[in-house]
Parts: sequence; structure tokens; C-alpha cells
Amino acid sequence: MNGPVGRAGKHPVSGLWLAPADGGAPPRELAPSDAEDHEPGWAPDSGSVLFLSDRAERGTAQLYRVGLNGGDPEQLTDWAAGVHAHVRLPDPDAERDRGLVVFVAPDQDHRPADPRVRVVAADGSRRSWDTIEQPDRLWLLDPRTRAVRALGDFGERHVVEVAARPDGGALAVLTWSVADREPGLFEPGLHLVDPATGALRALGTPALEAFSLTWWHDETGWHLAYLGLTPPGLIGGRAVFEAGEGAEHRNLTAGMGICPAQLVTTDGGPPLASFAEGLDTTVRRLEPVTRTFTELTRAQGTLQSLSAGGGRIAAVASTATEPHFVRAGPPAGPFTRLAEPPLSGIRFGTQERLSYRAEDGLELDGLLLLPPGKTRDDGPFPLVTLVHGGPDDRYADRFQLNWYPSGQWLATAGFAVFLPNPRGGWGRGHAFAVSVAGAVGGAEFTDIIAGIDRLVGDGVADPRRLGIGGGSHGGFMAAWAVSQTDRFAAALVFAGVIDWRVLAATGEQTRFDTALGGPDGSTSPITHAHRIRTPVLILHGEDDINVPLSQADLLHHVLRDRGLEHEYVVYPREGHSFRERGHQIDVLRRAREWFSRWLAPERPSEQDG
Repeated sequence: MNGPVGRAGKHPVSGLWLAPADGGAPPRELAPSDAEDHEPGWAPDSGSVLFLSDRAERGTAQLYRVGLNGGDPEQLTDWAAGVHAHVRLPDPDAERDRGLVVFVAPDQDHRPADPRVRVVAADGSRRSWDTIEQPDRLWLLDPRTRAVRALGDFGERHVVEVAARPDGGALAVLTWSVADREPGLFEPGLHLVDPATGALRALGTPALEAFSLTWWHDETGWHLAYLGLTPPGLIGGRAVFEAGEGAEHRNLTAGMGICPAQLVTTDGGPPLASFAEGLDTTVRRLEPVTRTFTELTRAQGTLQSLSAGGGRIAAVASTATEPHFVRAGPPAGPFTRLAEPPLSGIRFGTQERLSYRAEDGLELDGLLLLPPGKTRDDGPFPLVTLVHGGPDDRYADRFQLNWYPSGQWLATAGFAVFLPNPRGGWGRGHAFAVSVAGAVGGAEFTDIIAGIDRLVGDGVADPRRLGIGGGSHGGFMAAWAVSQTDRFAAALVFAGVIDWRVLAATGEQTRFDTALGGPDGSTSPITHAHRIRTPVLILHGEDDINVPLSQADLLHHVLRDRGLEHEYVVYPREGHSFRERGHQIDVLRRAREWFSRWLAPERPSEQDG
């Protein structure tokens, strides 16, 4: 279960629900509250559920346990700093199963050094780093006695993720050097921990951005896999890695023209993985002998939050005509929908899959949405192109309605909407994703223009009424587009990158931003801002640390100083992704009003009428 994407108050509210996997009964809320419940996990006997919740103190999660009959859950921890993750520890002796739980949380007695001094040598090496954040530790909890003890001595390293081997053997633990993303992320470690003694053993160096530790078993024994960034660069697709004793971990998806998105265990057998494949999503099984992946099922749209057990899988699915809902069934299908999706009975625009070629002949895809009740024959329409973020993301053939400016939201206002998947995104393998490293705004921009030209040539888009917008990297592309051409009548730049060099020095992505934007800043919209003539709507969160507010300030100042038409809106308390419901609604309304203002159909003059 994922948490909510929005909140009405200071803290989000989400619920823990139970639904039969065969759809034989409607879902029911297991432990109702006005708090945020998340990270549910089954007990080995499936007789109870462990989960995190901040119902005792909003904003601070503790570990709870609730039976399948519901009622008041039992609080298992009272950790001052809160619990960040947990995993049930299987007991090799099922008859004496003590129900031990491993959880991840800061040391309650540890406090960062004050003053916090960071010392870095001239060659960039770290001499010392007094972390701002408290590092997370590994703790072993006996729910019967509430006794807690530290598990494993990781020194000053920060515990990021833990996975228990299904037979009760070693724990796999992923760590950073410190809790701060810089430099912690760039100095990862992978360890095996004996849950009985706490003894540690290093298991090589994992790939950058490693996550989704997954145990599996075959006739040769136990194996560990995970997802991580495809080496050697910082930009590109993800890969599935098999961890080994040596420093090099084996890339099991090297050369594949698709992108792994999630890795899950299956009762100890070979793991399953979901893959982004163009506009679709597939579920594949790892073959133990060949270390290759065999397709089990293909879904139009997305399958997210994949889980497996008892010979079945469950996922949050979305198609072109249905919002996110839960489906379950055998790995090869068919899947049963466990609840009626929301928004049924509302008339939405038609969504069409597109396939076209770039200037250099590269095959591309995307989506086209038309206003409700309209067909291509009713064109040409005012066209808004929305560029996805990342760029390590994609538009899948799912339902396109979100709190940020989205296809269906604009289609219902009479716009045709183009959702392109230019190079640099997911769904076509590592080579496709890495092709924009250090060259953003180049071929990916012409990829987008090629799609717009196709729609203009087909009579779908009115060339006099073109708009472009996007958030994050999509915001960069919108700003870049209007610095390169006057074809667009309006633009929306939401949390967009305006200067790559400044971003690399001020944002949280640091080296990733340098690798993406290039060292000389020539692909920065600010470099070419003197060419902008297009009206621009700038939206940004005040507390954004991914793309700081200073980026929006740069664009606002240059447009203001040149007397160009624009609006600049800053949302208080918001980060890179907005969470307050009122702000989300305001973004939707402003975006539609902005494009309606500048792309509205031309009114005939009295002389013409």
C-alpha cells in the first residue's frame, strides 16, 4: 500500500485495508484511524499484520501489530526518533517462533556533533564528515518482552535497507557511509548480518542507487539480487544485479532493451521483476540456470507496488481508461480487480498510442489525448505538449490524471495533449536512457519537435496554438524549448532547471546534475534566455531541495528585466513534489487557465462573421 500523494492538513492520512486475493469479498479497513498507516507486512503464519503508523504522535512512526479481525492495533515500539522500516525475522524453528522483528531507526542516544564541520581535502576526498542527519541503525525487537538490542556494529555507517532471508539465515543490509546523501550515496556498502550474533560480513560494493534487496533460492543455495544504476556513469537505466563475494556484482539485465522497475521475492523461489517496456509493463521471472528473464504477463499501462506470495501476485494497476486500482492473480494471469476503480461514470478524453521516428530514424512512442467526444476528424485542436520529468521516467499507457498538469485535466478543457517519450527516459533499455548524459536539450528536444510536427501534419494540432509544459526535467525542457523557438504560444515551467551549473552546486542531486547537464552549462535555458518571447507561467515550491527556488528566481528575474509576459507563483511549505491539497488544486486551475488564455480559439471578426 502506498501513502497518499496529497494531504488536507499538516500530516497525511492513509489507511490499512484487507482484501481477499480472489476478489470474493469487498475490501475492508483493518485498523481505522486519522493517522498515516504504511509499510504493511505479513507475519509468517498470515495471522497478523505488522505496519508503521504515526497514530500515537503525528509525524513520528512506530511499529504496530493487528490481527485479521481488526480492532485496536498493538503498539510494539515507543522510539523517540521514530521507526523508518521493519522486517519480520523468520525463525528456523517454526514450533518456537518468537516473532522477532528487525527494525531500522536512529540511535536514541546518538546526536550529531555540534558544531557540524565538514572537512574535504583539495582532491575531493573526505577527511571527516559530521553528518547533519542521525544515521539509522539496525535493532532487534522481541515483541513478547519489548526488549530491544542493537544488531550488528556498522560504525558510523547509515542503514538504508534490510532484507531477511526466508529461512531465518543471514540478513542482507545496505548502508551508506553517512546519512547525508552527499557523500553517503556515493560510498554504499552491502553486508550480511548473522541475526543470532550480529556478526558482519562484507558482500562487495553495490551499484549506486541500490535498492530492493531480494533473496531467492535454487538447488545451489541462496542468492541475493537487487536493483541499481547501470554502471559506469551516473546517468542511465536501472539494472538487476546479483551480489557475490567479490567486488564486482553481476549485471543480469545487461544489453536488454527494457528497464527493470521492481524486484520481488516469491516464497524463496526465483524472483519476479516488473519491467517498463515502451508504453506497457511486463512481469518476468528470473531463470536460475541461464540468469535470464522470461516474460509471464504483459499489461497495457502500469503495474506498481508488486508483491508476491502463495503462488499469486498483486499490484496497483492503471490502464488508459481506469485509474489506479488493485489487481491480483497468478503471475501469468489473469488478474482479478479487487475493488471498483474511482471516477467511474465520468466522460474522459480518448487516449491514443503513438509511434513515430526521430530525425535520425530512432523509433519513439508517446500518447495523444483528445477532448471528450472528439476524434481526429474534429481537428485541428490547440495542442499542449507535456514533457515528463526525470528524465529517467516515461509515459505509460495508463490513466493520465494527476494533481500536476496532466493529460485528462487539459483534454476536458478542449485541448489535445501530446505526451512524448523522448530519448533519455525509461522503457527502451540503458542505451536509450544514457544517450542524453551531458547533452540534455539536444536530441531529446528534436524528438519532441518531431512528434509535434507529426501531429501538425496529420491535422490534429493547430500550429498557431501550441503550448508546452512540464515539471522538474519536464520544466527544464519547457524553458529550453521557448529559448530555442518561437513556435509555442505559451509555456508552463514547474520546478524546472534553469541553470545546470548552479543546480549542481545547490541541489541535492549534485554529481548527477553535473553528469546530466554537462560541465559548461551550454544546455542551460538561462544561457539562451535572451531569445525567449513566449509567455511563461512559473510554478515552484518554496522548500524544494531537489531543484531549489533559486532556479525559478533566475527565470523570473530575466523575464521581468526584459518586460516579458509571465506569472511567477511560489507555494509555501512545498518541496519538489507538492503535498497540500489546496496547492495541488491551485496548480491544476492555474495551468488550465494559462493555456486557455493563450491558446484559446481565435474569434472571428465582425467582418468575417
